[in-house]
Amino acid sequence: MDWQSAYASKVISAQEAMTKIKRGSRLFLGTGCGEPQHLIKAMVSDQGLYDIMIYQMLSFTLSHYVDNPSFQKRFSLKLFFISRSMRRAAFEGRIDYLPCYLSQIPGLFSSNRIGLDVAMVQVSPPDKYGYCSLGVSVDITRAGLENARTVIAQVNQRMPRTWGDSFVHVDDLDWLIPFDEPLVQSFPTLQDNEVSRRIGHYVSQLVEDGATIQVGFGNLPFHILKYLDDKKDLGLHTHVITDGYLPLFERKIITNRQKSLLPDRIVTSLCMGSQRLYDFVDNNPAFYFRASDFVNDPLVVARNDHLVSISPALEVDLTGQVCTDSMGSLFYSGIGDQVDFMRGSAMSKGGFSIVVMPSTAQGGKVSRIVPHLSEGAGVATTRGDVNFVVTEYGIAELMGKGIYQRVMELAQIAHPKFREELVEAAKKRHYIFPDQMPPSTDDLIFIEGYKRSFTLKNGKTLELRPLLPSDEFAYRNFFYSLQEKTIYMRFFYKMRTFTHEVAQKQWASLDYRHNISIVGLVQKGGHKEILAIGSYARESEERAEVAFVVREDFQGQGIGSYLLELLETIASQNGYKGFCATVLRENASMLRVFKNRYPNAKVTFSGGSEVLVDMAFADAVPQSPNAQDGQKFAPPPR
Repeated sequence: MDWQSAYASKVISAQEAMTKIKRGSRLFLGTGCGEPQHLIKAMVSDQGLYDIMIYQMLSFTLSHYVDNPSFQKRFSLKLFFISRSMRRAAFEGRIDYLPCYLSQIPGLFSSNRIGLDVAMVQVSPPDKYGYCSLGVSVDITRAGLENARTVIAQVNQRMPRTWGDSFVHVDDLDWLIPFDEPLVQSFPTLQDNEVSRRIGHYVSQLVEDGATIQVGFGNLPFHILKYLDDKKDLGLHTHVITDGYLPLFERKIITNRQKSLLPDRIVTSLCMGSQRLYDFVDNNPAFYFRASDFVNDPLVVARNDHLVSISPALEVDLTGQVCTDSMGSLFYSGIGDQVDFMRGSAMSKGGFSIVVMPSTAQGGKVSRIVPHLSEGAGVATTRGDVNFVVTEYGIAELMGKGIYQRVMELAQIAHPKFREELVEAAKKRHYIFPDQMPPSTDDLIFIEGYKRSFTLKNGKTLELRPLLPSDEFAYRNFFYSLQEKTIYMRFFYKMRTFTHEVAQKQWASLDYRHNISIVGLVQKGGHKEILAIGSYARESEERAEVAFVVREDFQGQGIGSYLLELLETIASQNGYKGFCATVLRENASMLRVFKNRYPNAKVTFSGGSEVLVDMAFADAVPQSPNAQDGQKFAPPPR
């Protein structure tokens, strides 16, 4: 169809289109990679335009002009999100940042709280019915053009036609400017590295098969995606699509089959990446583009069962407050989609949120986990909204936990060189006990190799991992869930209390090599609870003393054997040749576990009620072939 002839009365040049903009106009520009570059250049070149107030979400083209004094005199920029290319101008006060949830921006236009005189957008050529597509930028662009008095559209054959609510009829466009040019392309500015690899590993542990994911915008989220490549049947409901998703689409990892909202469809609002990505979304019915007031609406997000939100942060304080949009008083990015999706994921059945960030900034000079947010930093996400925080040093779970537990969880995943000072700062603020020991200052990435999972006889999945200082309350709950007889069998006396002091003594002995405790956890509702603990402690150069206890309702499931085998594996890696154990003579089940694993174990009966057992690893008989190993990371030098 020769659309230019069909709509000849609306077709004008970019220069002529600028004459339709009056001095003092409030002007909206299409977002990010969908912005109309040709129209923007014409606008800046027209010296007759003066005192123009520009609203935009993500800006690229204007970054080429923002330092020009002439531009600064004629235009004022109001941005909902500060792109990397605009940060210096923002730091210098040449941009007015509008902090706002993405889901609410369309409402600001429709309510006329932000009035718009002109919208300049980019669309695909109209089809035979007169419909153009907003292509890769539906987000707030639709609301911008729907609420502006005059709409000027650059018609670009390079703009993909995307499915969903992306279509706008020519009748709703006042002026059409035909101009073909490549779309803005957006790539990560930092390469994948060891930090993102480790963070990706931890995030992968939290995301289960069949989950629907949302991943925020930025370098780190982009790289994390590749570490979800072992998942099955993921769904996608997210604000922005990047090239990071392409391998997951192509390998059928994202299938959307198990989504509860719009199954078989990828729900999104914006696309930012390479030409290859734009070609992939072009006329692809798997994609369902909608505006931000739908995609980002927490109530809509919550209709996705098992929605996992993954978003970056600049810093997190010890109580769980998150800053995403400023470095102190310097505005750095924007609130964006984080809060919308975190609240939506919290309301989702089985859903939760993950905040990701490197543990340090400025080349390792400063910690991103801080006693308090920097002066001037904004609280984008309150401490009540945060569930998981992940750095390259592990996972902190905050939801439902008090300040004491939050401090220990977060200090545990801070960079090792900052852990002690974070704990000391927490003591001064009376967040934690005065005698609280700081987490180990070792890089404990090697304990990832100690993790295992099993399917028990009752069908539940048992996870085994090292005990951490942040487990104090869970460990306490485990102790008080045990029957008196079980406690007596383990400790050889009727231990009646598990105090903070008792826990401190345990942490003091753990080094995860010569002395270690492993906990067994099962899922219960929205959290995991401890049902078994196994430990070994140095007895001699070649022997470690081993002991374990399993909650009564899970005894007979083979957990003791699983624990013993894993502890043996860890002990062998750390130079031990065997175990020794002291067992009550009446504890037949414990003795049976030892004899099954070590048929040649040396059993010595003391004069009292105790039995001494000596077990050589060389005599071990495998017991649990169905174990799934944790990912191996090489331990640091001893």
